Amino acid sequence: MSSMTGTERTSRMLQRKPADRICLYEHFWGDTHKEWSGKGHIRPDEDFGIHFGFDMATSWTFNLVADLDYVPEVLEETASTILTKDGNGAILRRHKLHDSTPEHVDFTVKEQKDWEALKPLITADRRRIDFSGYRKAKVQAAAHNQFFFWSGVNVFELMHPVCGHEYMLIGMALEPEWITDMVDTFSRVTVELQEILFAEEGKPDGIWYYEDMGFKHKPFFSPNMYGELIQPGHKRTIAYAKSLNLPVVMHSCGYVEPLLPGMLEAGIDCLQVIEIKAGMDLLKLYKEYGDVLSFMGGIDVRTLYSNDRAIIDLELESKIPFVKAGFGYTLHSDHSIPRTVDYDTYRYFIDKGMELGKT
Repeated sequence: MSSMTGTERTSRMLQRKPADRICLYEHFWGDTHKEWSGKGHIRPDEDFGIHFGFDMATSWTFNLVADLDYVPEVLEETASTILTKDGNGAILRRHKLHDSTPEHVDFTVKEQKDWEALKPLITADRRRIDFSGYRKAKVQAAAHNQFFFWSGVNVFELMHPVCGHEYMLIGMALEPEWITDMVDTFSRVTVELQEILFAEEGKPDGIWYYEDMGFKHKPFFSPNMYGELIQPGHKRTIAYAKSLNLPVVMHSCGYVEPLLPGMLEAGIDCLQVIEIKAGMDLLKLYKEYGDVLSFMGGIDVRTLYSNDRAIIDLELESKIPFVKAGFGYTLHSDHSIPRTVDYDTYRYFIDKGMELGKT
């Protein structure tokens, strides 16, 4: 089969149609670029996607912090961490020396009455949209024949920055009407902002939502709770994408296999990132859902941590020949690439993966 562009290849991957090879994409921790550029492997201003020839590109475009006018307040700072209060009323501690998820210290919103005070701030304000960033990313993707995704978080990932996982999950059990209102608010505003952006700057090639709905061996909630509380938001946002004939990728770290039937019902076309250490199994999911769902990820990033090519070979050779058969697969680790992975190791990983992924 003749060589395809990234746009053509990704479009066919999402439809599980024959292509010249599997697709390629990846996520990295922020300090990986600094590490590799410091060693001369990549220019400080160079994009990973262009450098490695990724088939797709994304643009993170919306700012959905509740109070756009609130200036984050530093409450405490040490040599290694910084504690701040943000426009959601959330108090979070972040590491200064390396990339990590923030520690949840406290939240102003802990129940429905607190949410009611914050809710009026969450509107489809144009200031929430990075028009120029979207425009620039869209042009760059087109110039490099990459499939272009609008990218952002969906309702679950929009709620927990407001109230934290603990209060949100308690709310799902004890105050479901509060959660229903948050899901309705955030899904509605997301669509309204997309309508504004796409009308002015043109629609993307696809939509990519991020929803970390699981942890080790379990989702954060049951499939029934997903269907009752979270899925309505997914249905609304995905239905809007489908009204524009846009495919939808959904990311979730953690174990989300029990939620997949509901996610498929909501309309997703591709699941990313398929985290092995959480209990996800790429081959099992491919056997069960490969005819109706595309996959991106499922390659254990811990094999790259080893910087051992023989270990990487075993991981790739045990998976790529099988999942490439259905044409709906993109090579991607099951988590972001840290700076401890050598540049040459990652280059070997993608070269080996692309060789195995030829069709």
